[in-house]
Amino acid sequence: MFDSVREDIASTLAEITEAGLFKPERVIGTPQSAAVTVTAGGRPGEVLNFCANNYLGLADHPAVVAAAREALDRWGYGMASVRFICGTQDVHKQLEERLSAFLGQEDTILYSSCFDANGGVFETLLDERDAVISDALNHASIIDGIRLSKARRHRYANRDLAELEQRLKETQDARRRLIVTDGVFSMDGYVAPLREICDLADRYDAMVMVDDSHAVGFVGPGGRGTPELHGVMDRVDIITGTLGKALGGASGGYVAARREIVALLRQRSRPYLFSNSLAPVIAAASLTVLDLIETSHELRERLVANTKLFRSKMTEAGFEILPGDHPIAPVMIGDAAKAGKLAELLLERGVYVIGFSFPVVPHGQARIRVQLSAAHSTEDVERAVAAFVDARAAMGGLDG
Repeated sequence: MFDSVREDIASTLAEITEAGLFKPERVIGTPQSAAVTVTAGGRPGEVLNFCANNYLGLADHPAVVAAAREALDRWGYGMASVRFICGTQDVHKQLEERLSAFLGQEDTILYSSCFDANGGVFETLLDERDAVISDALNHASIIDGIRLSKARRHRYANRDLAELEQRLKETQDARRRLIVTDGVFSMDGYVAPLREICDLADRYDAMVMVDDSHAVGFVGPGGRGTPELHGVMDRVDIITGTLGKALGGASGGYVAARREIVALLRQRSRPYLFSNSLAPVIAAASLTVLDLIETSHELRERLVANTKLFRSKMTEAGFEILPGDHPIAPVMIGDAAKAGKLAELLLERGVYVIGFSFPVVPHGQARIRVQLSAAHSTEDVERAVAAFVDARAAMGGLDG
């Protein structure tokens, strides 16, 4: 059977490559850090890493690694079970309690990833009597999760409050309405206007859900994410997030929400009921991550300083960066092939970044999404800017 399909798949792969949309995977032979060693898929050797979601530099932090090592001895390697059978340890409950307190929510439920968390919310809470109203640029996991539900689906343009209000007016006959948005949009670094969204939710009797994967740990005065930044921690009904970015960078996700919502998810959410429990070593190390975040502002302050430096230096050098102050700093290129070529030239100059193009971003909006980290030094940031300038010159410029 496959022989009849092979040629079509090969043709599709060739089209992807010819369009400059092929996404190669580079292999690194070191821990995730500010500098990594590439062993395959690019120029071998040590390079500065400006493409990981390692916002606080905790992926190889000594205290986190030590906590993980101790947890292996105490809790074992894996659970080999789902939570409701025999897959719940004290460490899972401890992490859920800590996350609830940290995020200002009544309860929390752990998932193997935030993709699974988003995949498990909508079909559990909503049916054909309900409506979900989603920002047009929400993460793919939200889009897929909504597709799994029978709820009526509505979209509003990115951060467009007038269109959101119109969707709320159109759905007043629904039993339940859920507004869902990313807290930070991962391709642009833009922050959702949560205070205004919550105001509209109050006015039209809707619930609010935020995927805060690109904010928890470093956004807001205490690193509690976009609800804290906007002063609406008590007004957001559901927060989903990941342990795979700022909170240590391993894997795992969660839903922090009203107590009754979490209780229902434990009974009905399919990704939770039918997936192995989060590895205990990740749960235990995540507790240490929360300790580090709650007891010091140093990492967040360093991240802010690195972000400001990179954005200002790149703007001075004539690059187009989408506005904002988030450590996601998209350097806009436009053409997919040029973005890919620029990423290759940067790697040759010792800076590891990735060119993003369709279908990850719209046609004609290809970019290099630079991600700053607290692990970077001032010298690292300045070296990255110099590499961008040199690579642009090697291409003869980015226009035309």
